[in-house]
Amino acid sequence: MASKKERQRKLARDAYERRMQRQAQRVIRTRQLSVIAIIVVLVVGVGIGSAAIAGVFNSAKPAAAAGTHTPSASPATPSASATTSATPSPGTTAAMVNGKCVYTPSGTAVRKVSPPPRRPDLSAKYVATIATNRGNIVINLLNSKAPCTVNSFVSLVDQKYFNNTPCQRLTTAAYGIYVLQCGDPTGTGSGGPGYEFYTENLGSVKTQSVSGATEGLYPAGTVAMARGQSQDTNGSQFFLVYKDSPLPQPGYTPFGTIASGLSILQNVAKAGSDNSTSAGDGHPKENVQIDSVTITKT
Repeated sequence: MASKKERQRKLARDAYERRMQRQAQRVIRTRQLSVIAIIVVLVVGVGIGSAAIAGVFNSAKPAAAAGTHTPSASPATPSASATTSATPSPGTTAAMVNGKCVYTPSGTAVRKVSPPPRRPDLSAKYVATIATNRGNIVINLLNSKAPCTVNSFVSLVDQKYFNNTPCQRLTTAAYGIYVLQCGDPTGTGSGGPGYEFYTENLGSVKTQSVSGATEGLYPAGTVAMARGQSQDTNGSQFFLVYKDSPLPQPGYTPFGTIASGLSILQNVAKAGSDNSTSAGDGHPKENVQIDSVTITKT
């Protein structure tokens, strides 16, 4: 017989799944309307992008922050979608094909950036330093395990995509997840770089079964990609785990580990969220602003 804690987690998980289904239906309706508008007004020549990253937070759990708006964030001017940099063969879900990373257009870039280079530097070691208004967070990037993810992150850093952006979402016990989500310059949780790519490094994620459901275990200090409804929809949003967190499935690419600055996240979490999404889930009460990100390559 399932324990009280397991039943509560199952109820929370079921509620989360229902919310995901409702959001997916809204996204589908939005996409349908966008397609119709594009067909009718071909002369415009610019596609209307959908929310590519609804992630670690698709609306609840770390997946891709849902449409939560950070008042202090000022939206950037959208640019044209990124161009295709590689095309996988039918049915493939590999992040890399023939030594080249697969990045495909998705939605509209909220800041003008170029797609990442197709060939990542597989021999490089990268350390990212995220300078925030709360202090520096230093991350060892897992280039050998998630090369296409790290390649994208480094490319966005080089183009200053993350500079002066908010970390728009904080969970503090909601759904048993403890993460801070960043990476959307608009602060709404729906912004992306105009391209998406496949998941990587899922083999390193430990799993457990709770009431018949498989959960991925993401320990404190993990940095992973947020994503949209389906698994292979990574963009620019990422989340930092400040306390061991089980996610509804091991479907989020771990691409870094926090070397220093974990206490910054834990202190922000103590102040709580504004509960704008649900209890224990919303904008952090103590605003976290990314001032800049720098990469050290060896």
